[in-house]
Amino acid sequence: MDITNETFEAANQRAATKKVTFPAAVAVRYDCRVARVVISLASGFELAFSSKNTQGLKNAQAADLMEAEISPSGLGIYFPRLDADIYLPALLEGFLGSKRWMTSEMGKSVAKQRRKRK
Repeated sequence: MDITNETFEAANQRAATKKVTFPAAVAVRYDCRVARVVISLASGFELAFSSKNTQGLKNAQAADLMEAEISPSGLGIYFPRLDADIYLPALLEGFLGSKRWMTSEMGKSVAKQRRKRK
C-alpha cells in the first residue's frame, strides 16, 4: 500500500487532534507498594490501575511492569518485557482495554456472579 501525501497529512491531523484532546503521559512507573501502574499526565492528573484489570497486562509480574516506556507522542505506554502497548486515549475511553475486551471481561464477571448465587 502506497502512502500518499494526502493520507500522511490526514494521519498527522488525526494525531494532532488526539494530542489536543488527551493529555500526554509525562511519567510512568510501577508502584510495588500498592501493585499499581501509575501514569502521570501533562494535565497534572495521575492515573493508577492494577495490571490484572488491563488488557495485555493481566498476567504480568511486577518485574514485567518496571521497565515501561512512554511513546514519543506521549499517548502510548510500552512494556518491553511483555511486548505490550497501552494507547492512552483507548485506555481512558474504554477504561483499561478495548471495548470488545471490556465487554468480554464484564461477561465473565456476570457469569461468575451467577454461579456464586446458585
